[in-house]
Amino acid sequence: MKPKKSYKRGYPVAILIGVEANQAALWRIYSNVAKHEKTIPLNDAENSPKAQYNFYEATINALRPILKEGVKSIIIASPAKSNHAKNFLNHIQTHHTWLTQGPNKTVISEITGSARTQPEVAALAKNPLFRQTINETTAQESENIIETLEKRLSTSSQDTLVLYEFTEIETAILTPWKPSKPKPEILLLTDVYLANARAKNRLNRLMQIAANRNIQTRILNAESPAGKRLAQLGGITLLTKAT
Repeated sequence: MKPKKSYKRGYPVAILIGVEANQAALWRIYSNVAKHEKTIPLNDAENSPKAQYNFYEATINALRPILKEGVKSIIIASPAKSNHAKNFLNHIQTHHTWLTQGPNKTVISEITGSARTQPEVAALAKNPLFRQTINETTAQESENIIETLEKRLSTSSQDTLVLYEFTEIETAILTPWKPSKPKPEILLLTDVYLANARAKNRLNRLMQIAANRNIQTRILNAESPAGKRLAQLGGITLLTKAT
């Protein structure tokens, strides 16, 4: 019996939400694969506005833990000739402005297509328009991240520090945080830095600990403008902020 072939899922890229008439399917899009996260049913026996509202709120609640990890790119898919994606986006803009405004805002795009099942998501991923949408959305997210980084670099305040050296970053993440010091907030690195890291196990362990300590981690395409800027700083940085 041949051993199962292993695959690498890659790094987180975006969140895909397939919104249909009776459900919403959440998918984590990685650089190499899409992974189903959760499906939220619409309990709408009476076709009531309240049921629709609760359905959208349940979908938002399912999003929250993924967003806390650092992913800020969202693609909403819905079938052709339907308003499911637009209605959901209207709900976000009306009731959850924190998703589209402020320093931690998400970038949300719409696309036509179904994303209920793995085969449907696989078919959607082959669509050049889907890849274009992913690239444009994540590029905008990356620009937002770099904008935050540039603001931190231009301030002289000790309340917001940017660390570049791996050992400094490692110490900041591994050391128990004290209220008197800035708290690690966002770990940034390029995909090239991740792929070529000499101490790969050490870096992977650090990223896992960062996730366990609710430190956002974002991996940027090194060929993007934001990735090139990060590469100028060594390919990895840690943003810290006083609380």
